[in-house]
Amino acid sequence: MINKQEVEHITNLARLKLSPEEIKKMEKELSAILQYFDSLKKVDVKEVEPTSQSVFLENIMREDVAKKQPIEKVNKLLKAVPEKEGRYVKVKSIL
Repeated sequence: MINKQEVEHITNLARLKLSPEEIKKMEKELSAILQYFDSLKKVDVKEVEPTSQSVFLENIMREDVAKKQPIEKVNKLLKAVPEKEGRYVKVKSIL
């Protein structure tokens, strides 16, 4: 169980200001959280393989392929840009 001094130490480290009522509430809540972790320590996980993620997400990427556009469309877009160099759009450096 977490006591008042430990809660005050934690709030000091986190630069939080709590009222005495809030400190008392945090004592109970933090103690409950730690008790839950203690119950998790009792779970047998010897047969469970470690994983880096639990939902098996995959990054789905498409190939970056340039598509040919009609020259009229290209010319129309090039006329609309504020700066260009030849047939390329000129943009500010980002690095």
